[in-house]
Formats: sequence, C-alpha cells, structure tokens
Amino acid sequence: MEIRLLTEADASIYREQRLRALKEDPEAFGDSYTQSVQRPIEWFAERIKSKANGSFTLGAFDQDQLVGTVGFARALGDKFSHKGDIWGMYVTLEFRGREIGRALMVEAIARARSIAGLEHISLGVMTTQTVARQLYTSLGFVPWGLETNAVRVNDRFIDEEFMILKLS
Repeated sequence: MEIRLLTEADASIYREQRLRALKEDPEAFGDSYTQSVQRPIEWFAERIKSKANGSFTLGAFDQDQLVGTVGFARALGDKFSHKGDIWGMYVTLEFRGREIGRALMVEAIARARSIAGLEHISLGVMTTQTVARQLYTSLGFVPWGLETNAVRVNDRFIDEEFMILKLS
C-alpha cells in the first residue's frame, strides 16, 4: 500500500471513490450522493488539490487502485490559521480492517504537525460511525462537543460529535 498526496490529475478516480462512499455509507458524511453526482470534475479537482496554506488530500493506493482518502483543510485568515480540520475520511468496504484508515490518519497528522503555527486539528464524526470514533480516540482526539440532529439521512436524524487533537 502506498499513501501519497492526491493532485488534480487524480480527480477522476477521487470522484469515483467519493461518489461510491456517499452511496454506500450515506450516514458517514454531510454531503449527499444526489448533490455530489451533479458536480463537475473540476469541482473534485479543486477540492483535492494541495493549497499554499497547507491544506492537502491523501490517497491510499493498493497498486493503482484508490482504496482510501482523507483530507486536511487549514483554516483561513490570520485569526484562524492556528487550526485545521480533517474531512472526507473513507476506506472502501473491501479494504477495511487492514489498518488503512489508521495509516491515512497517522500520515495526515504527521503532515499537519509540520505546518508552522498549527496548534490543533479538529474533526466531526457521526455518532453512528463507531469504528471511526474509536480510531480517532486511539490517535489522541478527544470529544469537545455534540450537535444533535446534525444531519438527516432519509427520515433519520444523526448526531455529530466534534473532536480535537492538540498538537503542542
């Protein structure tokens, strides 16, 4: 398995995996399949491209197949640049249980730690995602808040837990 930065050249395979994630695991994400399938490839290319402020997207590959992703977005503006967010964490179903999610998160945290002035990383995780919550806790993230009824999937409401990892 190889973990590397995704670039605009990976937009097509990223789009395919993202749409699969939204279709197969709709409770895990704030985005919906219906909304995302209508977005042009350029939207996905811009989303995954690394930014000068330190934002990036990582992909885990088994040979040439994209099997997992995680994004990091550094907050914009002088008053917010000390923090960043993990987003879009996903490992394809048939590759789960192989520590790919952990490897992606470890690499994302290591890269974030190298960004000058970054003090903490936050993330949001739906409370239905128990394996993901356990992974984040094992990496040192601690809960700091809960939004009840954060998302509605079909007619079901799901809470979102917010977690933080202090880097200093």
